[in-house]
Amino acid sequence: MHCSARAPRRHRTSRRFTTRLLGLLAAATPALLVPGLLVVAAPAPLVAQAGLHDDFDQLLRAHVRDGLVDYEAFKRSPVFARYLERLAATEPSALPRTEQLALWINAYNAYTIAQINAHGERTSIKNINKSLGLLSTGGAWRERMATVGGRRYTLDEIEHERIRPVFREPRVHFALVCAAISCPPLRSEAYTAERLDAQFDDQARRFLRQSPGKNRVDLTTNTVFLSRIFDWYGKDFAPARAGLLRWLARYWPEGAERALLDGGQARIQWTDYDWSLNIQRK
Repeated sequence: MHCSARAPRRHRTSRRFTTRLLGLLAAATPALLVPGLLVVAAPAPLVAQAGLHDDFDQLLRAHVRDGLVDYEAFKRSPVFARYLERLAATEPSALPRTEQLALWINAYNAYTIAQINAHGERTSIKNINKSLGLLSTGGAWRERMATVGGRRYTLDEIEHERIRPVFREPRVHFALVCAAISCPPLRSEAYTAERLDAQFDDQARRFLRQSPGKNRVDLTTNTVFLSRIFDWYGKDFAPARAGLLRWLARYWPEGAERALLDGGQARIQWTDYDWSLNIQRK
């Protein structure tokens, strides 16, 4: 995503001061090493330009089908590299609140794809940075590899520090995709502030009602089968399980299934979570 940088003042500077300033910038900002040349990234801009997520939107439309990702296409694409550069150069706090949320969701999903490719992983994200015996590495989610606004984050930090406690929007759990088959499907378009509410609701309907292996209502046994996501993050939706069921009921049409959910008394059974990579198999 592009943003406009604050213009530096024009003034005379001694060679020694210039050298010192460049050294400080090199230490404080991401840099690209080229033989014989150090190219220092510009300081994070303060105001974002329009079309922030256009590149990512283009890539998702071209290379994501039914939630499955062509990782090789993202790996080869200079457009994807350019989008990550825009994320790195965009200061989220300079954006309106809804645009901030769209940015963080897109950043999480984009850097998950980038991380899968950086490690050459084609089986499961859980293979990245596996724990070694009693030593826990935190896996893929604690690798500091996502740069936004000139600062590096882990995927955990984006989700649990920048999104969940700040925006308190439970529907983000239908939008954040951790590269697993049992995740909600990766959307074939980028999230945007203008359409965020409709995108959330569409993701919720798809995840809850079009993937019976993950979520379904069984009237014969009064059982609601739910993804482990609702086990892990149920309190983001409601304090108790009865409230969770009532919250979910809004995504079912009028009828017996919705009535069972609305009653809040159905038995919940968690479905198995498949961590296989959400990759397009040729």
